[in-house]
Amino acid sequence: MDNNRKPQSPKPDPKKDREERQEQMKRQLRYSVSYLFVSLLVLWLFQQFVLGPLTVQATLVPYSDFRTKLAAGEIVKVYIGESDLRGEMKNPQPAATPETVPFDTIFTAGGDPDLVTDLQQAGVEYSFERPASPAGALLLSWVLPLGLLGLFWYFAYRARGAGAGGGGLGGIFGVGKSKATEVKAEDVGVTYKDVGGVDEAISELQEIIQFLKAPEQFARLGGRIPKGVLLVGPPGTGKTLLAKATAGEAGVSFFETSGSEFVEMFVGVGAARVRDLFEQARKAAPAIIFIDEIDAIGQSRGGAIRIGGNDEREQTLNQLLAEIDGFKTGASAPVIIMAATNRPEVLDPALLRAGRFDRQVVVGNPDLIGRQQILRIHSKDIKLATDFDIERAARMTPGFSGADLANMMNEAALLAARRKADTVTLKDFEAAIERVVAGLEQRTRVMNEQVRTAVAYHESGHALVAALVPHGDPVSKISIVPRSRGALGYTMQMPEEDRYLLTADELYDRIAVMLAGRAAEKIVFDQLSTGASDDISRATELARRMVTEFGMSEVLGSVRYAGQQMQYLGGAMEDTSGVSPATRKVIDAEIKRIIGEQYARAQELLRGHRPALEQLSHQLLECETVDGAAVQAALAGTPVVCGE
Repeated sequence: MDNNRKPQSPKPDPKKDREERQEQMKRQLRYSVSYLFVSLLVLWLFQQFVLGPLTVQATLVPYSDFRTKLAAGEIVKVYIGESDLRGEMKNPQPAATPETVPFDTIFTAGGDPDLVTDLQQAGVEYSFERPASPAGALLLSWVLPLGLLGLFWYFAYRARGAGAGGGGLGGIFGVGKSKATEVKAEDVGVTYKDVGGVDEAISELQEIIQFLKAPEQFARLGGRIPKGVLLVGPPGTGKTLLAKATAGEAGVSFFETSGSEFVEMFVGVGAARVRDLFEQARKAAPAIIFIDEIDAIGQSRGGAIRIGGNDEREQTLNQLLAEIDGFKTGASAPVIIMAATNRPEVLDPALLRAGRFDRQVVVGNPDLIGRQQILRIHSKDIKLATDFDIERAARMTPGFSGADLANMMNEAALLAARRKADTVTLKDFEAAIERVVAGLEQRTRVMNEQVRTAVAYHESGHALVAALVPHGDPVSKISIVPRSRGALGYTMQMPEEDRYLLTADELYDRIAVMLAGRAAEKIVFDQLSTGASDDISRATELARRMVTEFGMSEVLGSVRYAGQQMQYLGGAMEDTSGVSPATRKVIDAEIKRIIGEQYARAQELLRGHRPALEQLSHQLLECETVDGAAVQAALAGTPVVCGE
């Protein structure tokens, strides 16, 4: 048996082809008959409501009545035609109606030889009409509207045939045309020097750039460049900007679109747009196709059974998979497909397999050095003060994305302009962070002295415990000024470095700091308030993750009990229905234990430093806002004056 023999192509089936042609003819006949019916209806409406009002509506009267009214002097004007008379007669109705009424009458055979004489004697204005052309009436009433309807049918029929693969609607009025924005190579205007904080991602994309610039270098050795590159990461990390900068570095055209632009209410339109997009890219090669938010059309088709489903989205995904498979990134016309998403866990496995989106490039939140690069990029057009410390500004913003940093710098510039300053200072940047994170200051909100005192002790408790626990982040500012997002005060901490790994002791310290505000209220006032609701929520969530995700409970061991989490957006994708009721009770007991222990620990720390708590609270009541130095001064027992 010869295993190397090439398989023969299947022979065409004449019967099947004949059936397909017959079915196509039936569809065309149904379409034509439906269109003819609608056209006749439109023609009738056109004649009734368009041509009808243009024709003067006259009352048909017998010729004998016309002679009688002429003798009585009721005729005002007459138009004498070849076989009829038209004119106007006096209106016998009240004056609220028109003074004359049009009439029409038919001549008797042979006409009336005395008509002109009688009209002259009665003093009636008369004139003779040229016989109307029947060809003009026929043209206006029938030929013109039927010609327009036929012309529309012709173009619609051709468009239907051109878009038949897209469900019959792909080509009509350009519905099936891709909505991608094409940016020519010379108009891209963005390179890697305009992108910061993604050095690792840029290094992974260098090979793509080299292939687009010199594809023959890879073709010489028989290597195959990846067809697709998937950029994944949290929102605002610059995935779209990175894709555009890749096109700018390579000097190729850039086709930018979004996954949602392929989805329409008509099944097949999205598939037609996918075909058109790839066809445009082939013509413009070398080029980069970029599909943002590809999860809009690339969600997994597996999992739970969906009743009804979404045929349009699935057809669009199938067409995208087929186009990628049939897309050759040849050396003569190289094209790279790039996509971005912040939900990689929901993508269909067929989209991520080898040969399609071969590579996944992670674009995460920038580290300290990356934040410095981003701040320098976004401050190029901003007048910074000579003492503006970029490194300190970067340290103040751990966990912030590139979009967040750009927003902070812009807010700082707006705040500086509002106070009519010449330059932007670091204090403006700090104020911008507070404004974005906590909201606008609401100094007009009036709080009675009892509430202000409770808030002062609450925030002082947070600040002191943060300074007393071994792994607490340094406090940079404390305020009891209400904010627009509902906070009556806040304590801002500034980590000294980015943390990528946290121990159980560090997490315990964080929970103790969160519960320290309520602990201070309990110690001073011996009662509880609603001011700690957000602290309790965050502390409980962190304790739950320690127990169910991080395996930090000695009772439950190193077992995961939480549902699957979205990698970049947070939130659970699955429930915990696999956990038994008995285990749930143990989980709840462990969470309660952790919260209780850290709450007691915070109370113990504050009782041991009660004088510092009193001093810091009184200073907050006097100054409303203090910096981190006031915390150390309170622990040392050194008095501080407001403004120092």
